Amino acid sequence: MRLIFSDLMLGMLLGTLDQAIVATALPAITGDLHGLNHIGWLGAAYLLAVAVVMPIYEKIGDLFGRKPVFQFAIVVFLIGSAASGLAHSLDELIAFRVVQGVGAGGLIIGAQAIIGDVVSPRERGRYRD
Repeated sequence: MRLIFSDLMLGMLLGTLDQAIVATALPAITGDLHGLNHIGWLGAAYLLAVAVVMPIYEKIGDLFGRKPVFQFAIVVFLIGSAASGLAHSLDELIAFRVVQGVGAGGLIIGAQAIIGDVVSPRERGRYRD
């Protein structure tokens, strides 16, 4: 049980830590890419993608199983992260942040769904959030 929870926490840490790092580095990033007029889209694109894909991941997880969907979300998130690091313009960076958001949405909802599968309803209150 501890292994499952540590793996889920590491997966969720990816998405959470990424947003915190980007928020801190946002002024430097937009300055280097000369895109202060699009600064709001860096965070909004990520969060919008997360919100849109969560129900989709949940349905796909119900159909194909939680583990492969969670692993797919990790891969998508890492691809988006690597591509974001290689972005040459702010438009590219925004597009790659959307890819990251698609992966992060799967990480967040996947972890919650896996906890729901592993922990009995009586015990779930101890493992929330």
